[in-house]
Amino acid sequence: MSAKRIIPCLDVRGGKVVKGVNFEGVKEVGDPVEFAEKYNRQGADEIVLYDISASIENRIVDLDLVRRIKAVINVPFAVAGGISTVEDFRKVLEAGADKVSINSMAIKNPTLIKQAADMFGSGCIILGVDAKRDNSKSSGFAVMVSGGMKDSGLDLIEWVRTAEELGVGEICLNSIDTDGVKQGYDIDMLNAVCAAVGVPVIASGGCGKVEHFSEVFEKTKASAALAASVFHFGELTVEEIKKFLTESD
Repeated sequence: MSAKRIIPCLDVRGGKVVKGVNFEGVKEVGDPVEFAEKYNRQGADEIVLYDISASIENRIVDLDLVRRIKAVINVPFAVAGGISTVEDFRKVLEAGADKVSINSMAIKNPTLIKQAADMFGSGCIILGVDAKRDNSKSSGFAVMVSGGMKDSGLDLIEWVRTAEELGVGEICLNSIDTDGVKQGYDIDMLNAVCAAVGVPVIASGGCGKVEHFSEVFEKTKASAALAASVFHFGELTVEEIKKFLTESD
């Protein structure tokens, strides 16, 4: 269990790290470069930067911010936000990202996944998925867009299988139902996705205490757990989590 990855996520808007609950009530919590440097020191296995306003503002993620964060960390670095073309992939990778995550644009233009995989390799492509419970879908889960407010029309399991076939190398699954609530990861949703695909799955949304990390690794096949609030507000450190997981083995 100790080999599982712990990934702090930096949701950024207007140059500041922000956090909300169920995608609402977003507030500023700090400087992304300072946070990234701190999590790097704590032993994070990877760090994710998500420019949450890039798509809304019809622009690519802040490349200067990508460069500044890359300069202070020495762990794998994933970047998301407003990436809509293969050229955008190239710019983000050249700015210092090791992996590029796409979400809504992959839904709008699925061929982008294959184009990017063919050019840069599946290993650097993460599919970000925001999903929630919806009994009208065959799997019981719907893929959401527009900050989790709009149903994309896609069934979660059908979508992740399609994305894997197109060349996605990893899936970051965020449950809107548990996001920011701190009651634990969405075990049922994670198990459904892990059973449907062969690529690594990152658990996201809902972590509130150290036991939630051990729970997600014990009850699902998730290869990594991503969190934000518990790190940003100083409730947990990466070191504390890793120590707990090692002692729980």
